[in-house]
Amino acid sequence: MKKSLQIGGAFVGLIVGAGFASGQEIMQFFTSFGFIGIIGALLATFAFSFLGMTLAQLGSQLQTTSHKGVIYYIGGRYLGLALDFLITFFLFGVAVVMFAGSGATFHQMFGIPTMVGSIIMVLLTIGTLLLNVKNIINIIAALTPYLMAIIFIILIYSLFTMDVSLSEADQLAKTQASASSNWLVSALLYVSYNLAAGAAMLIVMGGTVKDRKVAGLGGIFGGIMLGMLIILINVTMLVKIDVVAGVDMPTLALANQIHPFVGILMAIALLGMMYNTAVGMFYAFTVRFVAPDHQMFKPALVLVGTAGFLASFIGFTDLVGKVYASMGYLGFALIFVIVLAWLRKK
Repeated sequence: MKKSLQIGGAFVGLIVGAGFASGQEIMQFFTSFGFIGIIGALLATFAFSFLGMTLAQLGSQLQTTSHKGVIYYIGGRYLGLALDFLITFFLFGVAVVMFAGSGATFHQMFGIPTMVGSIIMVLLTIGTLLLNVKNIINIIAALTPYLMAIIFIILIYSLFTMDVSLSEADQLAKTQASASSNWLVSALLYVSYNLAAGAAMLIVMGGTVKDRKVAGLGGIFGGIMLGMLIILINVTMLVKIDVVAGVDMPTLALANQIHPFVGILMAIALLGMMYNTAVGMFYAFTVRFVAPDHQMFKPALVLVGTAGFLASFIGFTDLVGKVYASMGYLGFALIFVIVLAWLRKK
């Protein structure tokens, strides 16, 4: 049970990243549809749990240290090759987005130059990756309860201090920019591109466990916790839509409304989530090319980290637009082959 919870917590830590914890992604994919967005969040919870379970079990079954073995196993020679290439590319891309995002957050909250903020995150990421994979899972999982506690505090405060009626909140929410014109497509697209980012590391985490049931349970726990966070953040922003409408970082705005100190705690949570995602993505990217017990693994980490830092100069907003938009389409192909693999197994 403990190992399953660790895998589940690490799965959440990988997925939430910058946009999730800030509330911006939840706003566009769920809140902007009003109350029906809650149904979308429930659907996403089920999808994350089912797909997370399947991927973790495949990793455990094949005892893999890289996503490559599982992707070729479920996709075959040709589709597997295409998925492997795209997943590997996006692993690097998402990590670079985290470096750029941390630089922007350090600058916005603490007045630290963007470059310095990015360098801090790069050094923390490389330093963590010099540990073994089990320690990495523990570190990533440890930050998840902290984020959930902060979000829960903001939700309780928001429910007791809401200034608009539920019908007004529903109407105002629908005026916000949406990721899609349909709530169902939006929920599926959200699961799709997040899975494209988190699948590789989830497979690697499943490979650290020999018991398929333990690994699968970890995927289910992770999906449930992700769903709880989506629903909590969604409801919070819905009842406080008059405050967060048009704001770049909604949860940070709500935290600052409670007290500046809570705002600082939320900023730390955001940076922690970016750190989690950067660590998970860069580890999965590096082990795709160099085995973790190989003598060239550590030098490869430094090289990849340096390349990621240089790529982060493209800018946070531009990177999010280019990397995340493309990932949704990859995710649908990945979900298709995962479901096929599950059906074949049954």
